[in-house]
Amino acid sequence: MNSRRSYASTLAACLAGSALSAYAVSRTWSLHLTPRTGMTDLRTARTGTDAAPWVIGLALVALAGTGALLATRGLVRRVLGVLLALAGAGVAAGAVYGRASVDPGSAGAGANVWPVACAAGGLIIVAGGVTAARLGHRWPAMSARYDRKPVTPAQYRPSERASDPDLAPADHRTAWDALDRGDDPTG
Repeated sequence: MNSRRSYASTLAACLAGSALSAYAVSRTWSLHLTPRTGMTDLRTARTGTDAAPWVIGLALVALAGTGALLATRGLVRRVLGVLLALAGAGVAAGAVYGRASVDPGSAGAGANVWPVACAAGGLIIVAGGVTAARLGHRWPAMSARYDRKPVTPAQYRPSERASDPDLAPADHRTAWDALDRGDDPTG
């Protein structure tokens, strides 16, 4: 598999796994109905975030780490891949722990589907993180086109700067005085 394809697929996997985990952990994992005489039943719903609150945080960390994969290169990208894999493992473990700690009650299929989806999203993040840790140093990096380049002493000649009116420093006081008079200083 070429490097661009593995790069794109890893980014897509981490993005999809993070989004799936964040969505699944916010769904109802447990629902209890308490009957009340003469009134509607009292509904007590618990989401995955109620059961394991750190899972949503780890899913968002993985989402931010996916964005950081775009801006990094080399060893930093590989270390970020390890951190993504750890975040994904935390999401998967949190989903299993959260599902084990709640009584599903009357939640129906959602009591099983959402925790499994959250754990699957965590495992997808782990796969993307491991791939980034293994192959990240080979992937293309962002262009340095707009990075600031240092000026060498040969390029900087103050004598030319002083003689050329276009390169001379601007007189800001004159521009403000022109504005006070109502004149257009750019003309």
